[in-house]
Amino acid sequence: MKTQTIRIPMLAAPLAIVIALAATTLSAHHSFAMYDQTKTVTLTGVVKQFVAQANHAEIHFYLIAPDRKGLAKTADGKTNVEWGVEMAGAAAVAQQGITASSFGQGTVFSVKLNPLRDGSNFGSRTGAIAKCPVDPATNKPKLPAADQHCDSVPGATLIGGSAF
Repeated sequence: MKTQTIRIPMLAAPLAIVIALAATTLSAHHSFAMYDQTKTVTLTGVVKQFVAQANHAEIHFYLIAPDRKGLAKTADGKTNVEWGVEMAGAAAVAQQGITASSFGQGTVFSVKLNPLRDGSNFGSRTGAIAKCPVDPATNKPKLPAADQHCDSVPGATLIGGSAF
């Protein structure tokens, strides 16, 4: 009976290439390189839509103007300024209390995020989300003062963390 010898160095190079390609693909999906982590922007807005996805839950929202007298408009004044914030997967954020029901359409909240490097109105959440309270008499959200955020409104709740 004849035995064959497999030379490890001959298999090592192709195997290393396969492992490197797999690792690059996996890390690219979970990379935050597209976000400018040297910048943190704090925004206050009104929920347009909560998107629950396995990989990343998102909240799409209309930005409230800094004077808090209405929604922010684009430069031409015709359209509301829209933003989006990416978070962990839907199951993970649900454990933090961030769900479609807790952030339904019309919910007013403030969030800190690292914006996209390309300047698009989208970012990655950092820290808790401050949710503005609703006035029980009017059933309308209590808005923060001009240039303030929901964390400054008495009765606001922090969701998804203990610090804003």
